[in-house]
Amino acid sequence: MEILYEDDAVIVCVKPAGVATQTKRIGEKDMESILRTYRMQKGENSYIGVVHRLDQPVSGVMVFAKSKEAAADLSRQVATKVADKYYYAVTDGVPDKENGILEDYLLRDGKTNLSKVVTGKENGAKRAELSYEVLGKNDVKALIRIKLATGRHHQIRVQMAHAGWPLVGDRKYNFKENMKQGATTLSLCSYKLGFHHPATKKKMEFEINCPFSII
Repeated sequence: MEILYEDDAVIVCVKPAGVATQTKRIGEKDMESILRTYRMQKGENSYIGVVHRLDQPVSGVMVFAKSKEAAADLSRQVATKVADKYYYAVTDGVPDKENGILEDYLLRDGKTNLSKVVTGKENGAKRAELSYEVLGKNDVKALIRIKLATGRHHQIRVQMAHAGWPLVGDRKYNFKENMKQGATTLSLCSYKLGFHHPATKKKMEFEINCPFSII
């Protein structure tokens, strides 16, 4: 875990791929417990407010609150889309257009922990929207930059797969990956995060380099 910024209200860090944001599994480390331990080792109280999540196989920038007041403010920003979240992804397949917007209705199945695109008439379906831009491509893959307008369960993975461009390394939504031997790495990274500081209200942005290449 790499810490990008910290003050009395927030901790901004890079979540490694494979580490859960939160988990109820006994003995398994997650970002919440790692940061609690980090604060205790510094002699601080161990409160960590989780205000947004990244899927366990996804790496990238996250912000955590160090007080209940900061958590409430950041959670509001996430819920009202004031916070900006950007991603890099590598797709199995190349979009026809260099940029575009995907709008779908997603329905989550709690039993399987999967989501799917539905007509929007089904009970519990939620609207999902993202915009994308192709940064580079070859004959079979593309490097995509994505901005989320909504934050749904597995949203990028589901919408990209439904559009015909599933993510490289995604064994949940890219059936080709299930035919491969050995472990695969999901090609999805939250590279940029923007929000207003819960105390100063100053706009803050944090960005890391793209970890993917299609060459």
